[in-house]
Amino acid sequence: MNKNISKFIKTGLSIVLIGGILAGCSTKSENKESENKIEGSITVTGSTALQPLAQQIAKMFNEKNPNAIISVQGGGSGTGLKDVAAGNVDIGNSDVFAEEKLDQDKAKELIDNKVCVVGFAAVANSKVNLNSLTKDQLIDIFTGKIVNFKELGGDDIKITIISRPDSSGTKATFKKYALDGAKEATGEALKEDSSGAVAKAVKETEGSISYLASSYLSNEKNLDGIKVLKYEDVEMSKENITTGKYPIWSYEHMYTKGEAVGLTKAYIEFFATDESKRAMEKLGYYPTSDMKVTRDK
Repeated sequence: MNKNISKFIKTGLSIVLIGGILAGCSTKSENKESENKIEGSITVTGSTALQPLAQQIAKMFNEKNPNAIISVQGGGSGTGLKDVAAGNVDIGNSDVFAEEKLDQDKAKELIDNKVCVVGFAAVANSKVNLNSLTKDQLIDIFTGKIVNFKELGGDDIKITIISRPDSSGTKATFKKYALDGAKEATGEALKEDSSGAVAKAVKETEGSISYLASSYLSNEKNLDGIKVLKYEDVEMSKENITTGKYPIWSYEHMYTKGEAVGLTKAYIEFFATDESKRAMEKLGYYPTSDMKVTRDK
């Protein structure tokens, strides 16, 4: 082969290779820039049962996207749904379907994003000498028919119901699946839908009974002074919830007004990642992908 032609070919191949390398670097750079373009700020309100996870996922998301600011607040499912329906926040967190708290027309404007599952259990002051209650017993307690634990075979202690606000998704879920929809009797009402406030009241009130989410009860530090009661002799656990043996559970919903876009969409989608699922289980939540049973509205 002519030396000049050979030299020309080698030079051409070098240019192609260098160009390919530069193009690859450019693509990586563009991808990095694209990732960093997830920025802005959004506000999330609603379910206190979902709040700990929503805050943890927001922190994890922010570590990967430092220009994204996600503010997560509580207030209860009813508050979150009303806020997002009014356009006051980007996401409304809820333990219940929107149709259970909003007018049908307003509920239809919202898009449901189910991000995980959470369980709920009846809890009592640690001095209550009972470990399990049946559905009928719970209904009789929370409707005021049974007023002393001695009627259930326990000690002679007056029952005090620790009530959650009507805006509470936890209250709505417990009422629906544990009490068959029975109206709860007037108890020692709490002004805020806070798991911490409920737990504090139960710990400090002899003979008290209420209900809390698995996300709160999964932390052993929160169990001091509280007894988690079985339901029909079935313990609230991941296995029992995912297989349908334990019925008091709900999807955790993140509602948006219309389809989620931008930062809101990226944040919601981040819940489906493997690292987010690991965080869920540590905090007492269960990935929807693990559920062997489903639940309609």
